[in-house]
Amino acid sequence: MPTPDKAAVREILDKVRAEGRDALTAPEGKRVADAYGIPTPREGLATTADEAATLAADIGQTVVCKIVSKDILHKTEAGGVLVGIEGPDKARAAFERIIANAKAYDAEAEIAGVQVQQQVGGGHEVIIGATTDPTFGKIVAFGLGGVLVEVLKDVTFRLAPLDTAEAASMINGIKAAEVLHGARGADPVDVDGVATVIERVSALVTDFPEIREFDLNPVFADAAGAMAADIRILLETSPVTAPVQPSQEDILAAMNKLMNPRSVAVVGASDQEGKIGNSVMKNLINGGYAGEIHPINPKADEIMGRKAYASVTDIPGEVDVAVFAIPAKFVASALTECGEKGVATAVMIPSGFAETGNQELQDEVVAIAHRYGIRMLGPNIYGYYYTPQNLCATFCTPYDVKGGVALTSQSGGIGMAILGFARTTKMGVSAIVGLGNKSDVDEDDLLTYFEQDENTNAVAMHLEDLKDGRAFVETAKRMTKKKPVVVLKAGRTALGARAASSHTGALAGDDKVYDDILRQAGVVRAPGLNEMLEYARGLPLLPTPQGENVVIITGAGGSGVLLSDACVEAGLSLMDIPPDLDESFRRYIPPFGAAGNPIDITGGEPPSTYEATIRLGLEDPRIHALILGYWHTIVTPPMVFAELTARVVEEARQRGIDKPVVASLAGDTEVEKASDYLFDHRIVAYPYTTERPVAVLGAKYRWARAAGLLG
Repeated sequence: MPTPDKAAVREILDKVRAEGRDALTAPEGKRVADAYGIPTPREGLATTADEAATLAADIGQTVVCKIVSKDILHKTEAGGVLVGIEGPDKARAAFERIIANAKAYDAEAEIAGVQVQQQVGGGHEVIIGATTDPTFGKIVAFGLGGVLVEVLKDVTFRLAPLDTAEAASMINGIKAAEVLHGARGADPVDVDGVATVIERVSALVTDFPEIREFDLNPVFADAAGAMAADIRILLETSPVTAPVQPSQEDILAAMNKLMNPRSVAVVGASDQEGKIGNSVMKNLINGGYAGEIHPINPKADEIMGRKAYASVTDIPGEVDVAVFAIPAKFVASALTECGEKGVATAVMIPSGFAETGNQELQDEVVAIAHRYGIRMLGPNIYGYYYTPQNLCATFCTPYDVKGGVALTSQSGGIGMAILGFARTTKMGVSAIVGLGNKSDVDEDDLLTYFEQDENTNAVAMHLEDLKDGRAFVETAKRMTKKKPVVVLKAGRTALGARAASSHTGALAGDDKVYDDILRQAGVVRAPGLNEMLEYARGLPLLPTPQGENVVIITGAGGSGVLLSDACVEAGLSLMDIPPDLDESFRRYIPPFGAAGNPIDITGGEPPSTYEATIRLGLEDPRIHALILGYWHTIVTPPMVFAELTARVVEEARQRGIDKPVVASLAGDTEVEKASDYLFDHRIVAYPYTTERPVAVLGAKYRWARAAGLLG
């Protein structure tokens, strides 16, 4: 990208804002575009009919004439646009007509003149723009332009700024991408040229955050390049400030205190059964936490065998975490005492804050925490678990199955669903964390910790919103290069798509923005709670695939068809079996079976057929992942299938061959035990479903692609 003329843009924007305007005129917009190398048609501003005629002659092509007035933003509505003007005489007449129309539309409007612009067209109309999203800040949009953007809403979004590869991914990210690549023999558009315009728009709005909206619509894209026919720029009228973010080092220091505390104070500890403070104390003690536990209760001398203190300030020595189990109205004074004591982190279990409409109390508590440098989790949460420290700082049921999955949720109910699922499936976890109102600590703080936590190898997050979407994306991009992050974003349809128009801001339907930008961050988005939990359970078990070639081996033709459909849905690529490999598979299956892909070994085959075909699938380096479709038969009972599959896979692993293997088991209830056995041996397997194992494999592939691990 050539060096942009930032000084020219600064001069234009400062002048517009000094005049109290929030919109640029078309000539001002062109000067901004020119400063950043964004292609626009030849044009000029005519202040008289004779000047319009001269400009038309100089351009030497068909022109468009448009009113230029800071008071008339909807030019077409005012009769201020005339197209197809040919020659000086018609340009002169067009000028006079447009001026007359504008004065009739708004007699008080200040008119700068008429813009005479080379008329462009041909190729495909696309829209390129940027808007300011309340969650993510500056985002860039690309889609089909003109009326199609309103009807089809085929638009994709990315966080600005973009590099060239991300800009190109936007062109391929719309449903109609094939049209731009030359469908039905048409000439393809200059993809590099369009991507360059996208990249320059993203650089412009990043360099000048006061640009609230920037629209190029339509942009005419063809084999020769891209040309923006119309420019619309809106500015913020109030000062633009970036959110203050703690440094990564400060976040890690606080999160280390939270997850690995040397001492925990329970504010509101109680000996009375049924009290939250009683449950927290029990879980900390019975869970095996080895650090110091200090109950805080001014009405007690001792609680559960431990000396009680009237205030946290009375505790000798340092306190890393204070868990609050008192009514909301007492939180501010108790948190002030924590600040005076130098407590590093506070876990706010109480409700009665912003979630009930009491924003003022929450703001007061946040201000106290900021004043004393306390990082605060919550309020309105169930607490948190960190199993490497046997830390169960919650009023809910204890959990002690250790493993590598960290789970977070904004909702207490979802948190309990996570707990129950983890217990039922014996999914080992490193952490379960409630975020609640997210008045301070949020997802990007936790990701910063889990990124470097040796006890965590995957993260799954339920969220209803993001407090600072840009900070989350920056952290997730780092994290997902190393470990999978699964997100369940609630509220997919709650806000709905706003009324579509050709303006970028209106195209930014909330869920579409989340969907595209989470994908940009390398996050795997789960469509529902069960999928989030199954991805969290299965992804750490599956090795990273080394390529895209997926092969289905099935004992039932019907399962093979459904598994194939599931592969398409999950974005997996079924391998086109080469002749030599096809011949190798045919040696093991009966004549009435079917090679190809899926490989149908038929249902009446003995265990040896399953074993031979699975072994071949593992040993051939051209195959990168296996999907097994099992059908319950007397010849090969479910546990026989499970045990032979686990053995063959383990033998391959011992020889350095570790490929993702997932299985779908159809049959009587015995297939449930067989599926559990396979899961215990790092083979993702489910009874009674063809979709779920393939969905988990698809999630693994989505993460591996985003992390750049497929080669």
